[in-house]
Amino acid sequence: MEKRNPAPRLSADSSPTSSPKMPSEKSSTRRIKRSRSAALQVLRYDIFSMPASRASKLVLLIGLLLNAVYIFSIFDIYFTSPLVHGMLPQRSEFAAPADRLVLFVADGLRADKFFEPSPSGNYRAPFLRKVVEEQGSWGVSHTRVPTESRPGHVALIAGFYEDVSAVTKGWQENPVEFDSLFNETSHTWAWGSPDILPMFAKGSSSRDRVTTFMYSPEEEDFAKGDASQLDEWVFGRVEAFLERASDDEALARRLRKPGVVLFLHLLGIDTNGHAHRPYSLAYLDNVRMVDRGVERVVALLERFYHGDGRTAFVFTADHGMSDRGSHGGGDPSETETPFVVWGAGVRGPRAASAAAASHPDAHRNRAWGLAHLRRDDVRQADVAPLMACLVGVPFPLNSVGSLPDGVLLG
Repeated sequence: MEKRNPAPRLSADSSPTSSPKMPSEKSSTRRIKRSRSAALQVLRYDIFSMPASRASKLVLLIGLLLNAVYIFSIFDIYFTSPLVHGMLPQRSEFAAPADRLVLFVADGLRADKFFEPSPSGNYRAPFLRKVVEEQGSWGVSHTRVPTESRPGHVALIAGFYEDVSAVTKGWQENPVEFDSLFNETSHTWAWGSPDILPMFAKGSSSRDRVTTFMYSPEEEDFAKGDASQLDEWVFGRVEAFLERASDDEALARRLRKPGVVLFLHLLGIDTNGHAHRPYSLAYLDNVRMVDRGVERVVALLERFYHGDGRTAFVFTADHGMSDRGSHGGGDPSETETPFVVWGAGVRGPRAASAAAASHPDAHRNRAWGLAHLRRDDVRQADVAPLMACLVGVPFPLNSVGSLPDGVLLG
């Protein structure tokens, strides 16, 4: 019987009549993965086959490059100035109660050292204490970190807090121009430190809008003599200025125009605090000296303006000071500063409400001997719109403060 060779078995995908099959999607993916794997193997081979020193340098270079990109992206995203330009100025719709405003800033003055009595029971600022009890409103101004002089003054006078882009200037100045209360006045005269005054004169819209009188940087030496002389310098120059105005009719006319601001920056307390600490006799005596100087200037202005009742006064500080004689952080000793406002358009003393006794800070009000009087705390940026409203000039364009209407008449 004849044997037959068995017919070859064909698989379902190997029919002799079928055409060549196109590569499937899975096979393409496998090829791509194999190609990537081969490329990585070549790269690993190139790196690891080279000498160890060269490989380490290459890895280090790549790491530095990536970190540089990350750091730059953080600055590009987060450290951009929030200030907006091109807005139209806005002012209070009410008539200005004052023709002029006087701003006293006692640099580095803590709220507790200002309000509390001395161990002998006397108050360190008797004139301003009398103002609180008989003429004006008082409270605590709450600052923000960093509790430094430049951002503190910007918050008080321009109404906004630290511009993060200032890091590009080492936190020493604002990298972009900004509007301030001084820029909106008919004229501002300022006396004090060369560290503070120039930034407001620099940002003014008119070259002659802000006139500054400054002592030399050398006189700010923290370890040199009695720093209260810096404040005495300011009070003495203001007194001489007003005496000159009495004989200079052109200057007197400018001072009598509505919308005038006088700014006294008093650096002595801060300087003595750094050198001797805020519990020292030098610091506390400087508080007394500043109180006497404020009393002197108020009397001179009352005489110059013939007691017309059109002057508003604000006394505060840019920041406080820690027990170690430093500032910059967020401790209450650094963020709480005194706030006293009186004169034209300002409410006088009012009795504290019954709810004040349960206030978290009621114990300090009692320790300060002020529990019987209403306390009006403010955020530091609220001071700028308050001053603008009192003197009747537009609010600083970038101000984020709220008008503390509780201290205003009407």
